[in-house]
Amino acid sequence: MGEHRGNTSASNKPESSISLRRYLAPLIILASLSTVAGFQVARLKGACLKWESVAPVQAAAVSGSPAPVSAARKAEYEELSRLSPQQQAEHFLDRALHHHEESLDLIPQYVDGWRGRLQETDRLFGLVLSALKSDDLSVRTAALEVDLAANNLSKSPQSVARLLQQIRKEPANRSLALWRLGALGNRGVEPQTVLANLLVYARDPKEKTRYWAVEGLAMLGTDAAIDPLLDRFAHDPSPRVRERAACNLAKSGMLTKDQRLAAVPDLLNFLDDDSLDSTTRGWVYAALRVITGAPLGNDANAWRNWWMHHDEAQKRRASHPSTALLA
Repeated sequence: MGEHRGNTSASNKPESSISLRRYLAPLIILASLSTVAGFQVARLKGACLKWESVAPVQAAAVSGSPAPVSAARKAEYEELSRLSPQQQAEHFLDRALHHHEESLDLIPQYVDGWRGRLQETDRLFGLVLSALKSDDLSVRTAALEVDLAANNLSKSPQSVARLLQQIRKEPANRSLALWRLGALGNRGVEPQTVLANLLVYARDPKEKTRYWAVEGLAMLGTDAAIDPLLDRFAHDPSPRVRERAACNLAKSGMLTKDQRLAAVPDLLNFLDDDSLDSTTRGWVYAALRVITGAPLGNDANAWRNWWMHHDEAQKRRASHPSTALLA
């Protein structure tokens, strides 16, 4: 597929020393854990629950010209400047969740000053998780920025090297490192290096490593991540990994609407693959419904007919931009 289809804590300790062990508690015993210990990975695993019935992700909104700053707004800015970095991060991300455009604009301006000065508390991680489930890609982007800052990961090659070292030397603590590796690539930090390493771990013998490499590919969100996600969806031996790949193609992660639509022809081809079991085939149909919004059932011919007409209409609009304005 084409290359341009669409688009830690308050100390300097390595991430592995900042309680990654508590993140990796199995989901099945989550109810018996405290709200602090072990909830992060488990909650990330649950971020795609009921993905088959959710609406597609919307592209980041384009802001208009900024409004004049009133005296009341200036007073608000002065009040915010007196908050601690932790309070600022939580305040802005909470408002971004409610589609407060100004907060979305301010997070990139403040985030470098927060790095190394945040604690990844339950509240902050809860806000990050909620933002990652937003239908607005700009809100998800804000969540990535805050999470990287909270884990003292600068957007630099050194952070990529640090995560890769942790992944290689600490297999038990790979999960969030693979996820954040993809996040760094999404923010423009060595995306080719990130992709190359995620591709290796997406074929690791261990299911959990493959699962989180698929998560990393979804966070990376580049055109080059789509084919590997499709491959894991169709061919991974683990149902958990296959479902997660389906979810990431359809809804989760950082792929744009156009990138998800670009995967539709491959998903339709999966319906001709007799090697897919009935459960995986059901996920194909679910992914098609989420990506396209078309209310079709599990009928391969109906989907092919729908896509043929949809694709032709898209091509006509691309060839005649003036008609698209009238649509």
